[in-house]
Amino acid sequence: MNKSKYLIYTAVLAAVLASGFVFGHFVFKNESPMLKAGETTANRERIIQNITDSRENAITRTVKDVSQAVVGINVTELREYRDPFADDPFFRQFFGDRSYKQEVQGLGSGFLISDDGYIITNDHVIGNATKVVVSMTNGDHLDAEIIGKDSYSDIAVLKINKSGLPYIKLGNSDDVMIGEWVVALGNPFGLFEVNQKPTVTVGVISASGMKLNSGENRFYRNMIQTDAAINSGNSGGPLVNSIGEIIGMNTLIYTGNSMAGGNIGLGFAIPINKVKKIVDELKKNGKIERNYDVGLRLQTVDKNIAQYFKLNNVQGAIVVSVESGSSAGNEGIKPEDIILSVNGEKIGSDSDFWGIITDMNLGEKVKLKILRSGEEIEKEFELRVK
Repeated sequence: MNKSKYLIYTAVLAAVLASGFVFGHFVFKNESPMLKAGETTANRERIIQNITDSRENAITRTVKDVSQAVVGINVTELREYRDPFADDPFFRQFFGDRSYKQEVQGLGSGFLISDDGYIITNDHVIGNATKVVVSMTNGDHLDAEIIGKDSYSDIAVLKINKSGLPYIKLGNSDDVMIGEWVVALGNPFGLFEVNQKPTVTVGVISASGMKLNSGENRFYRNMIQTDAAINSGNSGGPLVNSIGEIIGMNTLIYTGNSMAGGNIGLGFAIPINKVKKIVDELKKNGKIERNYDVGLRLQTVDKNIAQYFKLNNVQGAIVVSVESGSSAGNEGIKPEDIILSVNGEKIGSDSDFWGIITDMNLGEKVKLKILRSGEEIEKEFELRVK
């Protein structure tokens, strides 16, 4: 081999070895046993951080942001119990009045809306409480004052004597999108007490504008439906969107039948825009004034009523009686008038009518579309105090 060829082979071999070294350096440097201990630890931490960053998303960030503002509600209520035969004169003659009172413990969820300790929850969580204790995420248990509550809307406001607290930003429930991600946080089955953290479930907005009736003199209108799991104890907790704004207060679940008690993917939250309105009034006056002078007694239009009045649709609320001198009476509303809509909202039952009225304030105008003797007419009256 001549000298020139030898030099060429030597140069090629050197280039191959150099490229192999560079490749090995970049590919295998993380596992190289020659790295110093400090460099290995730093590199491992960097890998872990990269994995953590990839696991974070809008949901995990939201949970981290709002969790500290969620609280557990612990209620002590004094209930009176009576023997089922207590009203029988013969029974009372021999056994006397067998009624007694007993303390009952209840629980629910709530959330802070200000740094000075205002908390929102459901009225049905508070009930006729004699004592309310709030469990915080830092392990504190603080007595709470009941600022005000409203059974019709199922909203209550509490206050704890502390400042500088984390709180949840109130969103806009009119802006919710069907199908968007939501997070429900709360205290199902009292699990908050286990580690001072709310339980988190995730789902989507299934529907909005839902109307639900309750036999407990409560009116649930424009409810937000979600498939995020809501169970006993979640009542009063927040339903937040993926940017950490509360859009509703978790309130009801539908279980399908009276024997079931768990979540089947049908949960309902009171829209936060309604909550804002009620909370402002409760903070100011401690209650919602609904001593309206409407003066109407109504009945839901059923098939028999629709057939009798030759109606095309089974809908509306028929006026059964009108109180003389009332707001409705002075406007000329008469028995057998069928109310089709209130303020542009269709009426399917008498509960729909009263649900709309209870959401209104004194002094507001009630605009009715009425079917009278086959003709649609419009009436209007003002809500005033009796």
